[in-house]
Amino acid sequence: MRTMKFGAAALLLMCTTPAFAGEKDKEVWITIGTDALEPALTSFQGQGLVAPTVAHEKGGVAVVRVRESQVEKLASVMHDKLNRCAGFIAHDSEEQALAAVESSTSPKAVQSLISYTIDNATTVNSLLGSVQESSIRSTITSLSTKWTSRRYNVQSGVDAATWLKNQWTTLAGSRSDVSVAFFNHSSWLQPSVILTIKGTSLPNEVVVLGGHLDSINGSSSTASAPGADDDASGIASLTEVIRVAMLKGYKPARTVKFMAYAAEEVGLRGSAAIAAQHKSSGTNVVGVLQLDMTNYRGSSYDIVLVSDYTNAAQNSFLSSLISKYQPGVTSTSTRCGYGCSDHASWHNQGYPASIPFEALMGQDNPYIHTSSDTLTRSAGSAQNSVKFVKLAASYMAELAKGTAGSALVPDAEAER
Repeated sequence: MRTMKFGAAALLLMCTTPAFAGEKDKEVWITIGTDALEPALTSFQGQGLVAPTVAHEKGGVAVVRVRESQVEKLASVMHDKLNRCAGFIAHDSEEQALAAVESSTSPKAVQSLISYTIDNATTVNSLLGSVQESSIRSTITSLSTKWTSRRYNVQSGVDAATWLKNQWTTLAGSRSDVSVAFFNHSSWLQPSVILTIKGTSLPNEVVVLGGHLDSINGSSSTASAPGADDDASGIASLTEVIRVAMLKGYKPARTVKFMAYAAEEVGLRGSAAIAAQHKSSGTNVVGVLQLDMTNYRGSSYDIVLVSDYTNAAQNSFLSSLISKYQPGVTSTSTRCGYGCSDHASWHNQGYPASIPFEALMGQDNPYIHTSSDTLTRSAGSAQNSVKFVKLAASYMAELAKGTAGSALVPDAEAER
């Protein structure tokens, strides 16, 4: 990853950008790390495309004006050149983008203080003992084969969200403390999906586990985008945590929310809207876990914790959870860069967020954002995701606490 002087990049970008034309191709403001400007510029110029306009820069983050039609190409560049999934954050206005720069360059205040304790082993082990590779594999297969694409702005993306909402609703069964709902977005078609388990004794403290539902093919907006690893694997991992939680009658002390975000691939747009809504309503989110790509083992390490744009204390907590509940699993850390995935949306709102990842940066799945991101790239198995499911389940049970009792709903695996 090469760093460049911003002044030269800004001059070149502005000189190569003609006036925007066309009413339908609306203007979007993004924030992006300045280290990504040069590869983005070079790629756009090399393909004869209109280069974006840089409007502002501070502390290693730039505000750039682009057309919506350029956003997917930018996502492709960020992955191909910098090994970043997303790698930028989209905003509805220049004002919002400028505010995001100020936020990202200022110290983050953790929303609430919480003590990380590991003392709920009975509940954790009950959940972990029920995790099934076949169940995870079933969800990955469904999401990556039922639709040509789960793009954020086409009907198939909506259909995938509807299917997932139905799956989560089936898993919830008749439990009155569990609800499933869409979080609708006015600027694009695909909704996000949220399952909530209301806390028994601390319902106003919230633990969030999320992943993104949309998929993308960087070569074309109409090309196949199965997204088996990116990020059907993350959604399948969350779904398996929900399944075992329902199977074991898990009741958290703190409220737990599972989120399948829309529009991550085009600038973390779904999670940004949801995180902002939680912040504006004063919701006390005590922890956020992001699962974005869990099923491709590209490194010798099993789990890699992203160290930047995350919370150090919570990352340490995750390391302790791995040591406690998965002693044979190896872990290390890596840096992912600005706007790498949906955890950044929560981090930018001052909430403690973490993302355990499938590999060191640069060693992750090389097939994402292409038609080749299929389950065959993981030998037709979801075994690599099992350890992420177990980490997410232990995170939920040790942060939200609570107990697991008798199964309140039947195992829904047979209904898939």
